[in-house]
Amino acid sequence: MSVADERAAMVERLRAGGVTDPRVLAAMGEVPRERFVPGEASDQAYRDSPLDIGAGQTISAPAIVALGVAALGAGPEAHVLEIGTGSGYGAAVLARCCGSVVTVERHPELADRARDALLALGYDNVEVRTGDGTAGAPDRAPFDAVLVTAMADERPPQPLLDQLAPHGTLVCPVGRHGHGDLVRYRGGRAEELLPVAFVPLVGESGADQPS
Repeated sequence: MSVADERAAMVERLRAGGVTDPRVLAAMGEVPRERFVPGEASDQAYRDSPLDIGAGQTISAPAIVALGVAALGAGPEAHVLEIGTGSGYGAAVLARCCGSVVTVERHPELADRARDALLALGYDNVEVRTGDGTAGAPDRAPFDAVLVTAMADERPPQPLLDQLAPHGTLVCPVGRHGHGDLVRYRGGRAEELLPVAFVPLVGESGADQPS
């Protein structure tokens, strides 16, 4: 099966699994996921499972990426903040769906690799930053949407909520010990979407982010 066929099959699995947003499905069908995984894992790029990318981090399974982006409900002109760049794949999907993306990664080697991959593929509407994601990007706020790709301990960091535009949406995994729920915050309400497993959200101190 060719890479294009594998990507198309992945999109059909996402559709069958409940992802209905046509822009998200189109983005997942356009972004070459194999360019964001280590070379030795390129033949596994379209499996619906996370893959190791180094520094103790993973690229999330395609279904989790699609569901997270779809849950934001962000429009084509939206200004979006992503916390946890990882491989850069999620930022690429966001870049296909939204107007501009700021993405923050605490591991410099991952941030550099993601930046190179995104630039090589022409995603010039993505700004990759290295730093403490729990602080967000206040100089680029407000954001129409915020997507967190690591698990917060009981609630998202307050700075991320503070950087949301009025009527904005934040999607974040919340739980303990790597297991919890993907939760959507908007209009002052929290909505649990589905059970998930993620690496912990770590702040500047290097410790798991407290609630």
